[in-house]
Amino acid sequence: MNQPAFREPASSQSDTFDVRITEMHALLRKPLPSAAAPAWTGSALGTVVQALPDGRFVVEPQVGGAPWHCPRAASCLLQPATGDVVLVAGPQRDQLFLIAVVTQADPGQSQLVADGDLTIRSRRGGIALHASAFTLQADKATVDITDMAYRGAEVRVTTLVARFVGRTLETVLDRLSLLTRSSFRLTEEVEQVRAGQIDMQASESLRLHAKNTFVTSQALVKVDAEQIHMG
Repeated sequence: MNQPAFREPASSQSDTFDVRITEMHALLRKPLPSAAAPAWTGSALGTVVQALPDGRFVVEPQVGGAPWHCPRAASCLLQPATGDVVLVAGPQRDQLFLIAVVTQADPGQSQLVADGDLTIRSRRGGIALHASAFTLQADKATVDITDMAYRGAEVRVTTLVARFVGRTLETVLDRLSLLTRSSFRLTEEVEQVRAGQIDMQASESLRLHAKNTFVTSQALVKVDAEQIHMG
């Protein structure tokens, strides 16, 4: 005689179903495991997101993962800016250096920055600067040039004190205008003036004094005054 199959009570089946639903909900709420960082190859590209006060830069990797805090390598003279794509390199992930700026976020703004003295030297060639505008700002400057040629359309100089020391000065001008409050000129040997006309006027007095004075004219000598003293 066949034995009747055992059937689990309906209440037990309902409890098992509820347990499975609870486990499924817990599994769905569990966060997915983060993807493992790819193996380090020695260098990678990233984007600068922040410049820190200590000179380091916060770089976000393009492959994902935690951002890097990288000091700028001495060979990277171009100052990185926020948004620039840079190349970082190092022996391991926690010892990286920002070695180059690959792409600038704003190519219209570039700065060459060095922490100490900077010398640009060409052993056999020359150094040329070409720009639509040139600005030089320094607390002190020294220029030592053996031979210099300057060509330009206009020069404007504003200074409190100017001193020129030299052996020979030659100036060729179409017109010279000089405005001063007080003028003093000392010539130890010979001073010569050649002009088509000379007009000298003083509001108070005019004095000419020498050991020997010669006044000559081919046509006319005129002396006009209220009083004339001779001798």
